[in-house]
Amino acid sequence: MIVTDVLTGALRSGTSVMLASQGELLAERAGVINLGTEGSMLAGALGGFAVTVWTGNPWVGALAGGVCGMLLSLIHAFLVLSCGANQLATGLTLLFFGVGATSFFGRGFVSEQIVGFNPVPIPLLSDIPVIGPVLFKHDPLTYLSLLLVPALWYLLFRTRAGVVLRAAGEREEVLFASGINPKLVRYSAVLGGGFLAGLGGAQLSLAYTHSWVENMTQGRGVVAVALVIFAAWRPARAMLGAYLFGAAQALQLTVQQMGYPISPFFLFMAPYLLTLAALLVVERRKRSSTPEALGKVFTSEAGG
Repeated sequence: MIVTDVLTGALRSGTSVMLASQGELLAERAGVINLGTEGSMLAGALGGFAVTVWTGNPWVGALAGGVCGMLLSLIHAFLVLSCGANQLATGLTLLFFGVGATSFFGRGFVSEQIVGFNPVPIPLLSDIPVIGPVLFKHDPLTYLSLLLVPALWYLLFRTRAGVVLRAAGEREEVLFASGINPKLVRYSAVLGGGFLAGLGGAQLSLAYTHSWVENMTQGRGVVAVALVIFAAWRPARAMLGAYLFGAAQALQLTVQQMGYPISPFFLFMAPYLLTLAALLVVERRKRSSTPEALGKVFTSEAGG
């Protein structure tokens, strides 16, 4: 059934984007834009795949993927928070650095085979018509990602740590006046965001494709950054945007399999065009939701 296939594919294909978008949302809530999310995803995809090849354990690989994404985001955090570099320029530089570095170091892993994450049907629930295949027949990382969204929402809006993090992205001078260093808060948020982006890349190589190929993210990290705007910096909306992108990709594959006479180049563009259309629809309405200190560097000598 085409609807079931598309909805199931939405979760499978959208999980990597969803993880990366949640990570970018975390960083932007603290006031830091990281356009290098694509690079962190690629680092996570290669790092996770390589460690799985070496250890034979995809869980260790997934953890390594998150760490690789976090290390790349650490460079971004150091340059923009400690050195005062422009956030947009630094992020773009790290994006291209990630593409180049993973292409170079990943050459030897292109033909490697792994035993990655396979779908694990949940007993009874997976047998429910339509809903069962869509929600309850996925790999473990997809299940974990579904738990991440309510956890991140709770962290941001129901805990003191969330208040502190959001304050770093809104009024960092107030946070500093209360005795908390905004720079440390932002470092933590950027590193956490990088870990989630790396984990998203690892999900792509370990669960979705079970392989490594050069530039395999194909712009997913850039889409993840855009979806944060689409979501008005809300975790649940970012999740829906990611699954919308995943559904468009699943529909693209389904249409190709059914043999409809549609240009494959147009089908390849469809998920990105749909994402752009969604952003155009909501951009003006969501402008007021932007964190006030987004993109700014806290320069107080006492605080930084």
